[in-house]
Amino acid sequence: MTDVIIVGAGPTGVMLAAELRLHGVGVVVLEAAAEPADIVKALGLHVRSIEIIDQRGLLDAFLAEGQRHPLRSHFAAIVKPGEVTLDTAHPYILGIPQSATERLLTEHAVKLGAEIRRGNAVVGLTQDDDGVTAELADGTRLTARYLVGCDGGRSAVRKLLGVAFPGEPSRVDTLLGEMKLTAPPETVAAVMTEIRKTELRFGAGPLGDGNYRVLVPADGVADDRAVAPTIEEFRRQLVATAGTDFGAHSPRWLSRFGDATRQAERYRVGRVFLAGDAAHIHPPTGGQGLNLGIQDAFNLGWKLAAQVNGWAPGDLLDTYHSERHPVAADVLTNTAAQMHLLANEPGVRAVRHVLSELMDFENVARFLLEKVTAIGVRYDLGDGHELVGRRMRNHGDLYASMRDGRGLLVDPTGRLSAEGWADRVGRVSEEVGVPAALLRPDGHVAWVGDSQDDLTGQLTRWFGEPAS
Repeated sequence: MTDVIIVGAGPTGVMLAAELRLHGVGVVVLEAAAEPADIVKALGLHVRSIEIIDQRGLLDAFLAEGQRHPLRSHFAAIVKPGEVTLDTAHPYILGIPQSATERLLTEHAVKLGAEIRRGNAVVGLTQDDDGVTAELADGTRLTARYLVGCDGGRSAVRKLLGVAFPGEPSRVDTLLGEMKLTAPPETVAAVMTEIRKTELRFGAGPLGDGNYRVLVPADGVADDRAVAPTIEEFRRQLVATAGTDFGAHSPRWLSRFGDATRQAERYRVGRVFLAGDAAHIHPPTGGQGLNLGIQDAFNLGWKLAAQVNGWAPGDLLDTYHSERHPVAADVLTNTAAQMHLLANEPGVRAVRHVLSELMDFENVARFLLEKVTAIGVRYDLGDGHELVGRRMRNHGDLYASMRDGRGLLVDPTGRLSAEGWADRVGRVSEEVGVPAALLRPDGHVAWVGDSQDDLTGQLTRWFGEPAS
């Protein structure tokens, strides 16, 4: 019996595997696909995900394969000039294809000792008080103490658990793919500029060597979105939308997506958890999906490791649902709002005009950008300092001190102690603008103050009983 089975080797699954391995937890990742997908649906990382990557010492590798873009006020394709100042040491969006993100996180997980088994689809699931058994398509069975479904929007794990997935069905479909266009680049650019004045679900971005990433509205909602569109369908929709098919040919990959918003009613059923798209689906507006999954894994990883290693407080695993479910619900709301705002109806255009004016106010621009970048997330950890529940930005070498996956006591005073929790909590004297702070392994602030008694209570709450 292994400690944890993770179903799905996408960014969420391999991020979770790495987090568990930081704490010595045995991990087997089961992936149905024989090879990594070459479809590049997600194109970048937002601020909070960049901070997470930095906290684990991976930022240099990601920066080497990505491109930094300045933070600008944007929402529902309304983009304002000038940069927006956010409370972060990483004030940029990192443009990096999903395939590179997945590869780098996979390499990180494997280096830490995670085992990844491809070509292993899970078709059955049972659990009891002692563990979880996954049945594979070839008839073999694998048992673990816990299992996490990170297997996407059509999650087999969620379906096998019988967890309800309520929400709103798709109203519209959009085609997305990479292909060659024979039309001159200046023609493509001119047509795109003109068409996007009224159709914001259209775009053709150059990738080099005549290749383009093309986005165009579909003709209705597909009965089965898993069936990829054809290049002929793309050409028809390009003509219908832009008046030309740009000579589209030789597709590298083609896909379609809808604007459905659905969320699992429960993120935990006994010893089984859901994370990433298995727990929530929403439109890709704002580029939040991949980021949301990575952040799910970052929240769950240390908690599940604490349970496996025997020091978790009694309710720690339940805080995964109570913290992450509201965050995803908010993402579903803001992405649905953005999709509605992309329509070209008179009423929608009026609302866009008002929102555009509001975004000229710095506080409004910052509020919306904090939503999209996830640095505005605040977990409900009770009353206290305004930082409690929020993630701590990097100060000096603060993030470097968290690379081992432990929590952190930040005590510039030198008067406080976490001695009984030294195996679970590190210590630094960095100045962070408050007397002292206790950070969880996911970088969120659990406590701010200067009282040893209060600190001891919070250490016990989040890190269990002290070592004898």
